[in-house]
Amino acid sequence: MASKDDAPVGAGNGNGAQPSLNVLAQYVKDLSFESPGAPNSLRGRDKAPGIAINVNVNANPLSDKQFDVNLTLNAKASFDQEVLFNVELVYGGVFNVSGFPQEHMLPILFIECPRLLFPFARQIIAEATRNGGFPPLMLDPIDFAQMFQQKLAEDQAAAKVKVS
Repeated sequence: MASKDDAPVGAGNGNGAQPSLNVLAQYVKDLSFESPGAPNSLRGRDKAPGIAINVNVNANPLSDKQFDVNLTLNAKASFDQEVLFNVELVYGGVFNVSGFPQEHMLPILFIECPRLLFPFARQIIAEATRNGGFPPLMLDPIDFAQMFQQKLAEDQAAAKVKVS
């Protein structure tokens, strides 16, 4: 059995606490599926519809160590001007995050937490589209690290514009 002395060098935050990230709860906060043209929108087509996907992550503290992280996924399929379906999911998780240095908190909340939530949210989207009469929409994996870096860059650019 491993002891605390077997922890990797550099683990923890220097005060002896081991870093931990635990999922306390997962839940569907909002789920909406619309197929405004049904049943006509369910007929076969010669080519695939266009699908626009939007992803957003939000995190809110519940206490010093507990955070509510929400992953919002929107997918809209359309063919020409006709909307075939529109699905929106806000999938949340309550996470206990402790023992990490403060500078690691934002990456944990905006990269690691949504990475843990995504497979469950993906399955819900697939089932909603399948239950709506369409083939299941299997979302490709999302690079939350790249999304986080892009958001930081946008925030820094916006801060520079405000200062000028």
